[in-house]
Amino acid sequence: MQTQVPGFDLRPMSSQTNVKDLVPLLAVSSMERSLRFYTAGLGFALQRKWVVEGKIRWCWLALGGAALMLQEFFREGQNAWVPKGQVGDGVSFNFQCVDALALYHEFRSRELDASEPEVGNSLWVTSLVDPDGYRLFFASATDVPEDTKLSEMNERTTFLLQGE
Repeated sequence: MQTQVPGFDLRPMSSQTNVKDLVPLLAVSSMERSLRFYTAGLGFALQRKWVVEGKIRWCWLALGGAALMLQEFFREGQNAWVPKGQVGDGVSFNFQCVDALALYHEFRSRELDASEPEVGNSLWVTSLVDPDGYRLFFASATDVPEDTKLSEMNERTTFLLQGE
């Protein structure tokens, strides 16, 4: 017997839902700086934008199957909002990838400060912090032992090659 809850339809949902994606909206302090980081640095593509007085105020960015939106907050006027600290403090995004190690090398080649990849939860993980403090993690599955760092793998490979 199904419990009745006033105001809620508890019938089983169909296999198809109307929700397609979850796309986070990141408040940013400088649209220009954030766009440069996400597009030139990480490789996101600008998909949509809202321009006011010749300046991008909001945009939708995509990278592979992932997407996010950026909006510069107003510091003055009716819709003003000035955060007490960095808007991204305590907020992280986890991108599941085919090859996080390749992304790490790509990010480093673009002079981004990506962390050394390390294995955690059976995933290679590298991370970066965007200009507003949002933490971005890029991960891909692996069977390498937990807590292994990329530099340790490189050392082992060099040792094995020299031993031949």
